[in-house]
Amino acid sequence: MSSLIASLASQPEATRRQVLAGLTDAQAHELLYEWREWARPQQIAPDGDWQTWLVLAGRGFGKTRTGAEWVREKVRAGNGRLALIAPTASDARDVMVEGESGLLAVCWAGDQTIDRRPLGRPIYEPSKRRVTWANGAIAALFSAEEPERLRGPQHDSMWADELAAWRNDKDTWDMAMFGLRLGEAPQVCITTTPKPTKVLREIMAAAGTVITRGSTYDNRANLAPSFLTKIVAKYEGTRLGRQELRAEMLDDVPGALWTREMIDKAREPVKVPDMARIVVGVDPSGTSGAEGDDSNSVGIVVAGRGVDGHGYVLGDWTCSLSPNGWGRRAVRALHQFQGDRIVAERNYGGAMVESVIKASDSKVPVKLVNASRGKVIRAEPVAALYEQGRIHHVGSDLEALEDQMCALTSDGFLGDGSPDRVDAKVWALTELMLTGHSYGMLAVA
Repeated sequence: MSSLIASLASQPEATRRQVLAGLTDAQAHELLYEWREWARPQQIAPDGDWQTWLVLAGRGFGKTRTGAEWVREKVRAGNGRLALIAPTASDARDVMVEGESGLLAVCWAGDQTIDRRPLGRPIYEPSKRRVTWANGAIAALFSAEEPERLRGPQHDSMWADELAAWRNDKDTWDMAMFGLRLGEAPQVCITTTPKPTKVLREIMAAAGTVITRGSTYDNRANLAPSFLTKIVAKYEGTRLGRQELRAEMLDDVPGALWTREMIDKAREPVKVPDMARIVVGVDPSGTSGAEGDDSNSVGIVVAGRGVDGHGYVLGDWTCSLSPNGWGRRAVRALHQFQGDRIVAERNYGGAMVESVIKASDSKVPVKLVNASRGKVIRAEPVAALYEQGRIHHVGSDLEALEDQMCALTSDGFLGDGSPDRVDAKVWALTELMLTGHSYGMLAVA
């Protein structure tokens, strides 16, 4: 089958149609799973002696299909101990295994090994976090939320998906590489949209890494027209679009108050002490929460000051909800983290801000602050605390906040919309770490 189809690739359209029309139903079905005949060149692993194949590509490129088909080829070639690593356990299940382009979708009952032994479709055992083939090959599922689970297991192949979104990227990558030690030439395939993280930069610079680049536009023939006209058109030409669509590795913005190096330092694992105080910072907006309302989101960020005197960003609860909705969400965040008070900017809506919060819980302490100076001036003292190593990011899902931080420059915010998450974080950390100092930033109600 493969040789027949391969010979068709260079034939005229009429010849191809004629040969394809002569295939039996069984042959036509088999053709659907001949990945190397359907794939674009960037989706096929390169030849040569390499350890890491890094696929840096935009949204919708076909990264998941690329990784799943690479795993399938490894199993067919005889690899028996594989690792599948995703940002979260649900990502490993929903994307890498059960997704539209995941392992269960690309494998089929007629699969065979390269020496023509039956292989079949694998069995997925969610409770055991593993996928098993008829020849005994096992792909174990891991998440970057639990890097210690990679301590001990050995593998001959590894597929790492969306590494740039891994929360504990350094620990997870280190533990995974220690276990990549079976066979004569163990290899790893990384499929990710790029972000300028320290770990990703180190991987790109490593001697054993080969890099394949691709963009959303490479796969436009297989993407929904509405995605191209609405999503792509909206972000084309923006900094976010360059990263997410064209897969550009963007360097730090000139004049940014926070650099990626500062973020990496803040994300380094630390032993979190007891909290002396916890507050929820809120940056309100004029959003109604209705569909089609393009107002900025309401920034809601939880932060604490440890007994060690350092600040800790604990969570980002930013949302685009109605006043009633974001009020309840801010109160819920306060209760969940057992916080002391909510600190909210009063400029947008005045007393309305406090009434929205009090409507959800009349007993919640609220402190309203006036933005008497610009966003950049307010943020500069907080950025200085990061430079001193006194602020740590220990909460999950802080990537969107961190992206906003790196887009706030001395000339203003260069990202899309408003830096609502950064504003909320600045209010919280100012209350915890700077109130009482002579920064001339706030007029407290």
